Amino acid sequence: MSQRQVLQVFEQYQKSRTQFVQTIAELATRPQNIETLQNAGVMSLLRPLLLDVVPTIQQTTALALGRLANYNDDLAEAVVKGDILPQLVYSLTEQNRFYKKAAAFVLRAVAKHSPALAQAVVDCGALDALVICLEEFDPGVKEAAAWALGYIARHNAHLSQAVVDAGAVPLLVLCIQEPEVALKRIAASALSDIAKHSPELAQTVVDTGAIAHLAQMILNPDAKLKRQVFSALSQISKHSVDLAEMVVEAEIFPAVLACLRDPDEYVRKNVTTLMREITKHTPELSLMIVNAGGVAAVIDYLGDSRGNVRLPGIMMLGYVAAHSENLAMAVIVSKGVPQLAICLSEEPEEHIKAATAWAFGQIGRHTPEHARAVSTANVLPKLLALYMNTDSSEDLQVKAKKALKSILQKCTYLPALEPLLYEAPSNILKHVVCQFSKVLPHDSKARRLFVTSGGLKKVQEIKADPGSALQEYINSINNCYPEEIVRYTHTISHKNIIFI
Repeated sequence: MSQRQVLQVFEQYQKSRTQFVQTIAELATRPQNIETLQNAGVMSLLRPLLLDVVPTIQQTTALALGRLANYNDDLAEAVVKGDILPQLVYSLTEQNRFYKKAAAFVLRAVAKHSPALAQAVVDCGALDALVICLEEFDPGVKEAAAWALGYIARHNAHLSQAVVDAGAVPLLVLCIQEPEVALKRIAASALSDIAKHSPELAQTVVDTGAIAHLAQMILNPDAKLKRQVFSALSQISKHSVDLAEMVVEAEIFPAVLACLRDPDEYVRKNVTTLMREITKHTPELSLMIVNAGGVAAVIDYLGDSRGNVRLPGIMMLGYVAAHSENLAMAVIVSKGVPQLAICLSEEPEEHIKAATAWAFGQIGRHTPEHARAVSTANVLPKLLALYMNTDSSEDLQVKAKKALKSILQKCTYLPALEPLLYEAPSNILKHVVCQFSKVLPHDSKARRLFVTSGGLKKVQEIKADPGSALQEYINSINNCYPEEIVRYTHTISHKNIIFI
């Protein structure tokens, strides 16, 4: 055999290996092929190719492994059990930039599925190697490493702390200052994933000066970057008054409000989430956002949105209104009540209805004026219907009932209360009748209307236990009228009952 023929065998073998890994990487992009590849034992065949003498085969093998591990946790588990991770981690420090990107992709694909798999990535020493990659010259390597670190950190505080301890945060903050938009996005996303778990982790992000750099990007034209920026600022703001104040002090308002009209729905949602996280803490922070025009802007946003993206806006209005009479009045004056009533009618999702019911309770619970603003929007019958509907979730029933009670306890606008006399069960009826017993003794016009509308007759039909609070309220109402009128309405109501 000539030397040429001998070398041909090796060339053929190399071509076959190349073709094999390229085909597997291609097949792994289509979900319908995954099970067949798995059953054919693809993992054990790919593993030795990670150590191939040919760099392109190594890279393509890592890419194929990443695509497979990305698909489901079984395949990610197979990467861990196949002892592939230590080889990838070793390669992160030794190999070229193409291989580093592919290796970081596999680590990310494994880590994303569960805390246990992310922990396996940490246990094989990946964090130090990934952090070193954040200092690489190539932006693609930095991006792949930042992505993997974010996927590890997002699971829980323990894993997030491990990412912090490896020294990732200052380097991620440097990454958001790089010119490449894709790198900025991933670095901002990773900072968001680190900050979300606890005040301490958020403080670590803040201590590296992240807020100022994030704040500079709120008007960046790239929608995906803005999503991540607002997400990171929200995750920082949510933990404490101090952290929320630091975000506000970066002078992001009122510029942020322009992003409530952004074409991208997730930018709009994340801006509203940021406002919700800031307003929930204190009346002062809420007032600052009200004064910047934030409440009116969120109410407009609710009018232009549908579905889950409405939820943070609804909750933000509830938080603002909860703090004080004046702030609740700011929501009313900005036409928040009719807009929330539309959300309550339009949204099929129960958790959105529950949040809206809760927000109404926060607006209406302060004074008779607040309760009237809510009740004139025909909200009380809707809340009652949600509470009484046996198909409503327990959470929705609880929130609708609580909102009803807190609004009813302040409501003195009788035309809105009267329909409830005919519909409400006894535990709600008690609060309705109580309000009539408070108002009627001091309002002669209301007393006349109560007779002519049939309200007094309806009160006579209510079955109340002797000595109960409900019976006391009925007695108070009856005492407002001459005895013959009470007797007459009682007789009519009794006859009607017999006739029926």
